[in-house]
Amino acid sequence: MQKSTVVFVHGALNDHAVWRAQSRHFEAHGYPVLALDLPGHGVDGPALASVDAMAAWLLAKLDAAGVSQAALVGHSMGSLIALEAAARAPRRITHLALLGSTYPMKVADALLDTARDDEQRAIGMVTKWSHSPGYADTEPLRQMMLRLAGKQLLHTDLAACNAYDNGDAAAAAVRCPTLFIFGANDVMTPPKSAARLGGAIAHAQSLTLPAGHALMSEQADAVNHALLDFIGSR
Repeated sequence: MQKSTVVFVHGALNDHAVWRAQSRHFEAHGYPVLALDLPGHGVDGPALASVDAMAAWLLAKLDAAGVSQAALVGHSMGSLIALEAAARAPRRITHLALLGSTYPMKVADALLDTARDDEQRAIGMVTKWSHSPGYADTEPLRQMMLRLAGKQLLHTDLAACNAYDNGDAAAAAVRCPTLFIFGANDVMTPPKSAARLGGAIAHAQSLTLPAGHALMSEQADAVNHALLDFIGSR
């Protein structure tokens, strides 16, 4: 049986590099991998202002890459994009993995305002909130966000999360196996906040790891194994 292409979709003011450990893990196990930079987060710009537009872009990107069967793995904002894309293309998406996800994904007014008015300060806030208390290796995430900063990209991304309102309908339309992976110490999208979304997707599974919102780096090995078991077992 031909393996699905594993497509990784990053979150707000991130790029494909957040999936480095996962991309290498799947490549080592013989999977085709596509770790994307959303428009405005790499060379393909400008940034898109809505989850709907980003989901449409993602499906067009799969068309352009000749990907007929995809396992979507999305983190935070990327989880909403993956959810919307899976709902729009149920025959194409074979698996859906949502990390650090919730719906509605409401963003505090204070963070939105700071992202608009003082992006570097907002990056400091997000960096702090993305990790478990006492986790030491926070600098790679901060440096990535600083590298991508400019043109109020963080505000654009956060506003897109805040405005997305199709989660209930999208969840009801998902037809593929679905896995939620949560961080027990995640203060940005706490596991309990995803109960509504998880309950709307038939037969969804969930796993909670001892990590914050940036669980792909804090618990890279555990995330790798969970994703490979999920995608490879069905």
